[in-house]
Amino acid sequence: MASHEARLDSEDGSRPRSSKPCRGGRGGRSACCREVQVSKALSKLLRHQAENAGIKLDEEGFAPLDQALAWGPIKSLAPSLEEIKEVVENNAKKRFTLKPADVSAPDPSSAAGYLIRANQGHSLHVDETALFKPVLLGDADFPDKVVHGTYFAFWGPILESGGLRPMGRGHIHCSDRTPEEGAVSGMRRDAELLVEIDIEGSLRDGVTWWRSDNGVLLTDGGEGGVLGTRYFKMVTSRTVDLGLLWENGVKLADLPGHLKFRPPGGKRGGGGRAKRP
Repeated sequence: MASHEARLDSEDGSRPRSSKPCRGGRGGRSACCREVQVSKALSKLLRHQAENAGIKLDEEGFAPLDQALAWGPIKSLAPSLEEIKEVVENNAKKRFTLKPADVSAPDPSSAAGYLIRANQGHSLHVDETALFKPVLLGDADFPDKVVHGTYFAFWGPILESGGLRPMGRGHIHCSDRTPEEGAVSGMRRDAELLVEIDIEGSLRDGVTWWRSDNGVLLTDGGEGGVLGTRYFKMVTSRTVDLGLLWENGVKLADLPGHLKFRPPGGKRGGGGRAKRP
């Protein structure tokens, strides 16, 4: 089941081209929206496939835009430079950064004059020091809280592995707020469980944290690539009143045995009763 979590944001999900406006939620007309298609193709390339495509990212994770547009799945969509600018500007989660390749030419007229990158979510190796801002104790903008969103279907495997793992990505993704508090990036809006992390304790223990340009809080988990359950400050459900499941690194309760769940995003398989940790 845990493999579902690694694939949620890396799936291409491409569908036939459409000029229909974006409407509806997940699985609705928005899936056919051309802007969504272009965004998904860019994400797949810049987060996961650049090396396979023969595109070299610079130390800050940027790729030449003209090379990105020549990659098969993006080339088949044939987006214009203006469309790319709209995708970057309009993306609610601010997944991309677009900048001129030459700072002395701030408004290039062609794709060859631009660089583009994904702001986070990489499975490719990236240089964190160049791409992200480190989160340090004493920072003026130190987060009041750090929350990871997950699902009932993944809770058993998370506990069995000893905590949170990056899975297919380079980092564990977190937010400084919940969807109810306005989280846009760092947590899926349909997350069922909220794992509040003791970021201060983890930093004191040597775990490294970063913040991406679009505000996602990231960590590789530290030694062994696992952010241990001892840093689970509080675990609660967003969808069912289950009380506190964990508090200050101590398990207080299991998921109820009668609890039913479905894998996120409407995926089939692995449903039924929640597995007791």
